[in-house]
Amino acid sequence: MFSVFRISILSIVVSALFATSSLAHKINVFAYAETGQVKTESYFADGRPVKQSRVMVYDSNDNLLLEGKTDDEGLFSFAIPKVDDLKVVVREILGHRNSFILKKSEIVASKVTEKGNN
Repeated sequence: MFSVFRISILSIVVSALFATSSLAHKINVFAYAETGQVKTESYFADGRPVKQSRVMVYDSNDNLLLEGKTDDEGLFSFAIPKVDDLKVVVREILGHRNSFILKKSEIVASKVTEKGNN
């Protein structure tokens, strides 16, 4: 017979296994503005890149501005379409998704820096 202690330990181990597998599918998205471009990086919680996945970019009114795909390193870049808060949404093939809001102030700052370098 299993003791209460063994059942408790078994429950903890099984819970940890399920929690780890669900975290492995969490997508992390990061975006930044640099020299007139927005550059994005997308990766899973375990560090693997989110390859060949759909990227959608929206303005602050939720208007779709552009779409694209991450490359095999989880990267995607595009020319700044609008000086506004931009929401970058990444959705991988199994439906996992996450987003990142790139603030208008960061886009403005990158344009000022770009002008200063010319």
